[in-house]
Amino acid sequence: QLQAYGGGLVQAGASLRLSCAASGRTTSSYHMGWFRQTPGKEREFVAAIGKGSGVMRRYADSVKGRFAISRDNPNNTVYLQMNSLKPEDTAVYYCAADRASYFSINEYWGQGTKVTVSS
Repeated sequence: QLQAYGGGLVQAGASLRLSCAASGRTTSSYHMGWFRQTPGKEREFVAAIGKGSGVMRRYADSVKGRFAISRDNPNNTVYLQMNSLKPEDTAVYYCAADRASYFSINEYWGQGTKVTVSS
């Protein structure tokens, strides 16, 4: 089970860190990703980190340079550090895990955590 938390209401330019905690799973064995969704739109990719030490990382162009994904394997937690937040970052953020695919992470999903960025 994946549990995402850390969302909230912040002003533009602020920072926020989302966490995704896994229970019953060893996250080091999974590629992990963050996705987001706004009403009426498809869920979109935000960031991914490869299994193991997490050397492989990739980001959506819209967040590159502002967001950073990391993992804490001993604590089975993956983070999304979000800096310089913009109103267009407002969405429900989801974490996901996949044992096999780094480029299509969709095996397991957590519930979302809402991020609202005011202008």
